[in-house]
Amino acid sequence: MVDANSLLICSSSPGKGEDRIKLYPLDEGVRAGVKVVSIACVATVVPTLVAVRVLPWAKANLNYTAQALIISAASIAAYFITADKTILECARRNTHYNDKSA
Repeated sequence: MVDANSLLICSSSPGKGEDRIKLYPLDEGVRAGVKVVSIACVATVVPTLVAVRVLPWAKANLNYTAQALIISAASIAAYFITADKTILECARRNTHYNDKSA
């Protein structure tokens, strides 16, 4: 049963007396991506800002735009890689689940 206003789907197999709710793989991918982005953002902000304040080359050549591009590129890459891996993992898991039930 799919509700038009919700992204949740009730699973056809009940779990412990009640209907289990199964998330779309896209939702799981977004959640995993957001977790990794928060870590990746901090992991790139700290070295970038330290390098700009300590290293003479970075201080001379990396303006605010370059710093923002470095941080955002790492964060965006981490998000899309993690979301893609999570969605593919969910798709594989659902394929194996469907093969066993048939």
